[in-house]
Amino acid sequence: MTRLFNEPAAFADEMIEGFVASHARWVRRVSGGVARSTRSTPGTVALVIGGGSGHYPAFAGLVGQGLAHGAAMGNLFASPSSQQVYNVAKSADNGGGVLLGYGNYAGDVLHFTQAQGKLRAEGIDCRSIAVTDDISSAPLAEKHKRRGIAGDLTVFKVAAAAAEAGYDMNRVMEIAERANDRTRSFGVAFTGCTLPGADHPLFTVPAGRMAVGMGIHGEPGIGETDIPTADQLAELLVKDLLTEVPDGLSVQGARVVPILNGLGSVKYEELFVVYRRVAQLLAEAGIEAVDPQVGELVTSFDMAGTSLTLFWLDSELEELWLAPADAPAFRRGAVSAQALDAEQLAPGNDEAERSIPVASEESRVAAARVLAALGAAKAAVDANVDELGRIDAIAGDGDHGIGMERGVRAAVEAAADAVERGAGAGTVLNLAGDAWADKAGGTSGALWGMALRAVGDALGDVNAPDAGAVATGVADAAAAIMNFGKAKVGDKTMVDVLAPFRDSLSAGVEGGSSLPEAWGTAAATAQQAADATAQLLPLMGRARPHAEKSLGTPDAGAVSLALIVRAIHNTFADTKTAENTPVTAENTSVKENA
Repeated sequence: MTRLFNEPAAFADEMIEGFVASHARWVRRVSGGVARSTRSTPGTVALVIGGGSGHYPAFAGLVGQGLAHGAAMGNLFASPSSQQVYNVAKSADNGGGVLLGYGNYAGDVLHFTQAQGKLRAEGIDCRSIAVTDDISSAPLAEKHKRRGIAGDLTVFKVAAAAAEAGYDMNRVMEIAERANDRTRSFGVAFTGCTLPGADHPLFTVPAGRMAVGMGIHGEPGIGETDIPTADQLAELLVKDLLTEVPDGLSVQGARVVPILNGLGSVKYEELFVVYRRVAQLLAEAGIEAVDPQVGELVTSFDMAGTSLTLFWLDSELEELWLAPADAPAFRRGAVSAQALDAEQLAPGNDEAERSIPVASEESRVAAARVLAALGAAKAAVDANVDELGRIDAIAGDGDHGIGMERGVRAAVEAAADAVERGAGAGTVLNLAGDAWADKAGGTSGALWGMALRAVGDALGDVNAPDAGAVATGVADAAAAIMNFGKAKVGDKTMVDVLAPFRDSLSAGVEGGSSLPEAWGTAAATAQQAADATAQLLPLMGRARPHAEKSLGTPDAGAVSLALIVRAIHNTFADTKTAENTPVTAENTSVKENA
């Protein structure tokens, strides 16, 4: 379990701060993650990688000469926000375009794709490569659905070497895609991992058993078996990987980079014992092992497990794989590096303070009420952060509580600053939404940011918000979220609460009810809908593969939404009371149905 931490919600930020302080020779802190602290060749392609924190050396440990130019670092097990990816890419851009590299997970795909669109809109040639090496996560016919695990390293390394050699974007992209097509991985796990502050691991494996094909966040694999001997494990891994040789290649005479990766708690000595047999099996098959790698390359906190990756080379890929590199967690050969100037190394202010549009007095008064509502939402989340994490861990990552806590705190801080600077209600909500999405990361952060911005756009900065404008904003938020995430009612997501809340609020307003009355009725509907998600099986997101485990437990996103709308309703009656009386799962009737 994770033993050394301060405040769980601050863990990722403090980890990055310590990493940069101890590796300043290679990296500097930039908004959203880290970038090289050494000079890159002007006009060359920049490789920006990233994903959730908790997998070191992935991703920050791979930033340096001959490897990545920057890494966007999300919260624990949560994708970085699109703004984080964009910020790191802008910091790393050398003028030759930016290649974004990440593992094939829904949140990462959404946020990196959004960042790519923003960079392209500014005239930057930006491409993406989603690594899909985990053979247990989908059949070969659906390779595009596979997860990215330790095979990230092979794709990133050769793409970076190609960029360092001066290849243009088209050639760098082709190299990355070829490497991805020639990389296969397969993993096992003996125990789960425990996030900072959590009392229980995200998942468990029965004593004496081994999960076969499990993902690095606890995603299920293809089954379980008794724990084998080291030799038996090597035979399992090699056998399964050799059933899927890349097209056009033969096993006999192949040159392959084998990577035996530890996931966090398997000791190096154990890995060496396993690799001994892996090497024998590859040789017996007629494969020549090139530059074997044994150690921790993509981890999952303290998960006990290992994976084997085979990277099938051709002459060009081999040359690029063996090219010099100097990063905190991956070094080979001699690299000449020149540090950036002190002015360039200074963190600076990556995001200029946004100007505040002129607002009417009525809208500024409403902005203060918006801030009170966000403060009440923060109190509700803070009071339930552990419970939200526990619910989420039953079928997901267990990071929902921490993500919500980071997001709502950032939203309140941004809103308070905007109110102090005379912003209207619309601008306050827009800035709060941007801050929520940026700091929370993950799909949930993107959705909440989208929701606040939609309501802000509906309210604007001129008129005093009325019930109709609020109902319109909520309807716009629901439409944006459902279009973005593609979830629908019945999928066991926050949409199962958002849709009936929207419908009830609109019906109340259209029927002549005041906003407090309509919101209160809708909040009660939201509570009932959140309770009802306990009887649903998830059809979207990372909880989907764990569908049976979640039956009887409500969806964490649905619960948090119900908590927040109830907390906001309290502010209609008494702002001070709402801010100081935490809303809990118990007093809103949103609780687990055992």
